[in-house]
This record gives sequence, C-alpha cells and structure tokens, in this order.
Amino acid sequence: MSFIDFLTDLTNPTLVFLPKALLVSALSAIVCGVVGSHVVLRGMAFIGDALAHAVFPGLAIAFAMGISLLVGGAVAGIVVALLVALFTQNRRLKEDSVIGIFFAAAFALGLVVISQVPGYSGSLQSFLFGSLTGVSDADVVTVAVGGALVIAILAFFHKELVAVSLDREFAQAALMRVALLDMILYLSVTAAVVMSVRTIGNILVLALLITPAATARLLTDRLVTMMVIAPVLGFIAAFIGIYLSWTWDIPTGGTIVLTSTLLFLLTWLFAPRRGVVTSRLGRRLAQPGA
Repeated sequence: MSFIDFLTDLTNPTLVFLPKALLVSALSAIVCGVVGSHVVLRGMAFIGDALAHAVFPGLAIAFAMGISLLVGGAVAGIVVALLVALFTQNRRLKEDSVIGIFFAAAFALGLVVISQVPGYSGSLQSFLFGSLTGVSDADVVTVAVGGALVIAILAFFHKELVAVSLDREFAQAALMRVALLDMILYLSVTAAVVMSVRTIGNILVLALLITPAATARLLTDRLVTMMVIAPVLGFIAAFIGIYLSWTWDIPTGGTIVLTSTLLFLLTWLFAPRRGVVTSRLGRRLAQPGA
C-alpha cells in the first residue's frame, strides 16, 4: 500500500477506527514523551514496566464488567502507584524491591481474573499487544483530556520533580514534599500507560514511555528540550508504525515499538556530537593532517 492510499483510508468513512487509532496513538506518544523524560532522568524505567503490569487487573475486571477499560486500568494503576509510593517511604526497603512485589502480584491477579471470562484468549491478546480496532470515541476524549491534565500537572510541579530526581536528599533537606512528588510522578506514569494500552498493548507500552525519551536524551542535555523532542519522536514512531501495520497487516503495538527502536539506533549512531559514527568522524577530522 502506498502512502497516498493510507491517507485515503484515513478519510474513508467505513474505516473510522483507523483515524481514531492514529489520534489516540499520537496523543499517547505525546504524553509518554513528557512523562518518560522524567522517568529517564530519574533512572526508574522499572517503575514504568511495573505500572504497565499493574493496570492489567483493572483492564481485566473492566472487561468482565463491560465498563471502560481506561477507567478500570486507571483505578488499578492508581491503587498500585499509591501502594508503591507508600511502601518506598520506608528506606529499609529499596524501591525496586517494592515495585517488583506489587507489579508481579497485580499482573498475576489480572491473569486470574481474565481467565474466568469466557472467550478471554482474544481479549488477552488485545490487552497485551494492542489493537487498531478497539478505540472508541470515548477513548479519544478520555486520552485527550487526561493527557492535557497530566502535562499540566507535570508542568506545575516541574522544578520540584527535577530537584527530587537530581538530589533526593537535598530535596528532603529543603522540606520539599518528596512523598507527594513521588506519588505525582507514579500517577503520571500510570496515566500514560493506561492511555497507551489500547493501541500499544500492556506488554509493549514501556517502550513508548522510555525509548523516545532515551532517544531525545542523546540529542540534548536540557530537560525541557528533551520533553519537546521525545513527544515528536513518539508521534513519528506511532504514525509510521500504524502505517506499516495497516499496510502489512502486522501487530500495531509491535510495529510502533520497532519503529521507535529504529529511531533510537539511528540516533545512537548518527546523533550530532554524541553519535558513535559522528563522534568518531569528528575525532578523525580533528587529527592533524586529516
């Protein structure tokens, strides 16, 4: 399928799910890019993976009850995020240990719940790996409103969140509400994960959260600039991924993730000043007689 044919399909009234999927993916990529920048800065990719698993029981229960998956996933993610934030305040327990306990328990609960739902196999695959056809009008509105709210909250607490990420002890000494800031970040990650589940899937959503932000990190040292570049890279990956998925009839989530990974590899090789190839070429040109 040519690119022109794809654009034509986007305006085809019989394929109304396609532009919805593209819009939700784009909005999710923007939110994940902003949230992921904080995650990468703090070096807490594991929390993204944990919360991606943590929303699964909420998705399963919502599916069984016939209610919004976004609402179910959000409730489950919020509960686990609050538990992690609460238990990690006890410094005798390392953050990764607490996260590991709760995300494994949450995912196991989700598997038990979904196994009791008739015809769960197809639904389980959709939950885990995403689907183009599962996006509703309500999902689009929820992701747009929720995404705007998350970005607004992160912007409001930007300085405090950066301070905690760079020097937690200093932030505590400065009487910043570190536990509250942890909770805000955890809930933001949860929101980003839930928004992305429809098209990316529960298993692969971590890549949309981390990969564009890590790619942006190779291009700039400024966090604000990183928060601009990461959503753009996520949007590009989402657009190309959906195009390839629609053209070749391959899983949407996997295609978006692989596209994002390819952008990371190209940046790792050819980024100005930091790319492996460009830095070596620069050193050779700088040598006398080169």
